[in-house]
Amino acid sequence: MAAGMELPPAGDPAIRVVAMPADTNANGDIFGGWLVSMMDLAAGTVASKHSKGRAATIAIDGMIFHRPVKVGDIVSVYADLRSVGRTSMKIEVAAWRQARDGSENERVTQATITFVAIDEQGRPRAVDG
Repeated sequence: MAAGMELPPAGDPAIRVVAMPADTNANGDIFGGWLVSMMDLAAGTVASKHSKGRAATIAIDGMIFHRPVKVGDIVSVYADLRSVGRTSMKIEVAAWRQARDGSENERVTQATITFVAIDEQGRPRAVDG
């Protein structure tokens, strides 16, 4: 491993998926919106498990795209609960890419996604966790 090379977080990713041709933008790279949706799904899984119910995205903070994702890349999204309020949860999310035929991992983007626990009527509820 090269000096200064970053490693993915320890543990299993919340989501791992192969980027497909249908997920590309006009330049042939994977569309940023697809990657954001994968990150939202990963963080939403953590939020729903922690709050033991429905949770809705209310903010995405600090997202920076460091490098593109190519068709065929394996995308791993890691999600970690960082803080919990009365009804809200902040989840740190990072997406990493790996070429299908390679072993080197590269961080693609990261963000903090805030969720609010909601009841069946869509109103905020206390986090049960």
